[in-house]
Amino acid sequence: MRLSARFNAWFDARLPQADHHSTGQRNTYILPTGAGVLFGVVLLVLLLASINYQLSLGYALTFLLAGSALAGLHLTHATLRGLQMRLRTGGPAFAGGHAEVEITLDNPGAARHGIGLGWRRQEPRERPRRTADERAWTDLPARGTATVRLHLPLPARGWQPLPPIVAETRFPLGLFRAWTVWRPAARVLAWPQPEQPAPPLPAGGLHATPDHDSPAQARPPAPQAAPGGQDLAFDQLRPWRMGDALRQVAWKKAARTGELVSREAEPLPGQALWLDEAAARSAAGGLEHRMSRLAAWVLAAEQAARPVGLRLGAQHWPPGAGDAHRRALLDALGDWDASGR
Repeated sequence: MRLSARFNAWFDARLPQADHHSTGQRNTYILPTGAGVLFGVVLLVLLLASINYQLSLGYALTFLLAGSALAGLHLTHATLRGLQMRLRTGGPAFAGGHAEVEITLDNPGAARHGIGLGWRRQEPRERPRRTADERAWTDLPARGTATVRLHLPLPARGWQPLPPIVAETRFPLGLFRAWTVWRPAARVLAWPQPEQPAPPLPAGGLHATPDHDSPAQARPPAPQAAPGGQDLAFDQLRPWRMGDALRQVAWKKAARTGELVSREAEPLPGQALWLDEAAARSAAGGLEHRMSRLAAWVLAAEQAARPVGLRLGAQHWPPGAGDAHRRALLDALGDWDASGR
């Protein structure tokens, strides 16, 4: 581990976790920027030249510029000091995307300018050099508020802790950088990324019912058999796709033509669909791929206006519909792990 990573870990352990942050004298830091260091070198050269050549105007220019830099130092620190910041997450999002985090800044005093907020880099060696686009910049009116939105990448499914947030400013001269570090307590849930292309809904789940501990669900009648042994629930044939159940394969047609085709399921109107991890076990790639497939089925069932229920281990969610029910199922898929927690 690099020295900077060790220092950040030690520093983070000393920071309290909270969704509200106040900047003050003890948690606002300031150092010269690269331009500030160069400016100091120039002042030193001017001072040495003035001493060597006894230039009165050189002294005046040197101390005038030094006084301006000193005033800029106090203004830079005061721009950040005394702010009140509150955090609110925008809710879950799909893995591979971005979660939106909203930060509200309250200004109790005079107008402030050039305040930037962004995530602190966790692994400097593995990430590209920071650019200005990684900061969201805002100005604060006198005794007013401003809202800044940050986007957090979600690389994997599950609960993602928010990395530390850095608020900084270089106002007014850019010679000094003042900053504060905020360690949020909130987390963001990443739903599994739906499988693309979405596989067909499992035919085996059409008539499944929950166990005896779950709310009573009526078992829908089995589809009637049509002449030739085909179910009326299947009304068309299509080429076989990976993930199709064996019962969907039209074996008689495959024997005649030598081509594998599957029956396209045409569910009965209003028929409830139960999904479980066992129905997705044909998906390669382990648990994450199965969660991805179940997420795709949940979205497909909603698009088809079908009530859908979910079983994960000993837990179950009865069939339902609507945005709240869809979010509850996706939350369950995002929070599920192999141990059943």
